[in-house]
Amino acid sequence: MMTDSNEYVEVSGPFEARYRAFLETVSALRPSLHRYCARMTGSVMDGEDVVQEALFEGYRKLDQFDESRSLKPWLFRIAHNRCIDFLRRKGVRDEAEAAAAVPEAVSPAEPATLGIGKAVEQLVALLPPKERACILLKDVFDYSLEEIAELVDSSVGGVKAALSRGRAKLASPPAPSVAVRSASPELAQIMQLYVDRFNRRDWDGVRELISADARLNVADRFAGKFGEAPYFFNYDRWPWPWKLALGDVDGEPVVMILQRGADTWSTYSAIRMNVVGEKIDRIVDYIHCPWIVPAAESVSVARTT
Repeated sequence: MMTDSNEYVEVSGPFEARYRAFLETVSALRPSLHRYCARMTGSVMDGEDVVQEALFEGYRKLDQFDESRSLKPWLFRIAHNRCIDFLRRKGVRDEAEAAAAVPEAVSPAEPATLGIGKAVEQLVALLPPKERACILLKDVFDYSLEEIAELVDSSVGGVKAALSRGRAKLASPPAPSVAVRSASPELAQIMQLYVDRFNRRDWDGVRELISADARLNVADRFAGKFGEAPYFFNYDRWPWPWKLALGDVDGEPVVMILQRGADTWSTYSAIRMNVVGEKIDRIVDYIHCPWIVPAAESVSVARTT
């Protein structure tokens, strides 16, 4: 399943040089932003899409930023709001509002933490959005109660209550499982043809699989019409050996980008695509985001020759 990540990224064509410079400035913050957004959305790829939305929004609003304050909480606030918008679009908002309607019990001044680590990060996907955000910000990112309250638009008491509820639920959670989303027969067939033709550098054959008005998003590089992108040229001149293969990331069928090492191929990143009828109408290429695969809970690659 692919969501529309261009709702906030109002660009068409190559990203301008000033935006690329802004991305360089915030590059040290990006891993933690992705880590947070991936756990909030429940998907490392959806999380990356939300990070891109947040960074572009932050770039557009730089003139509103108070330079006497730290950039990190400001960007986290934007990213948090984009995560909530994402969850609302997925229909999770109703659950969050229902949970928020529960009277907040009196909580200890500083509830005991559950500890940090990837296990806790994976489990937070079981929680409603407010509890999920508070657990992540406190137990993973070590924000203060006051900072969390400002970020999630709540009170310190509300944050304490959300932490108490969330930690109680995580104390004996059901075993997490990866929801496997099987590709439809149409998508599976198109993805296999895409991989085969791409690996042969049969660019005309790849174009035959793509609709005339298809959209392309190459993370941090291009967002616009596929026909206006130097897509194949960029792959032709890529600086290390690559090939594509079918696979999945956290249960979602994707095209995997593999990198050739000294004596073996390893997973590098992924490509999402959406098929309507018998044509690809959208491609999201994460080749410039190699942190996605290591952040995933599960990754598999079909056997390649």
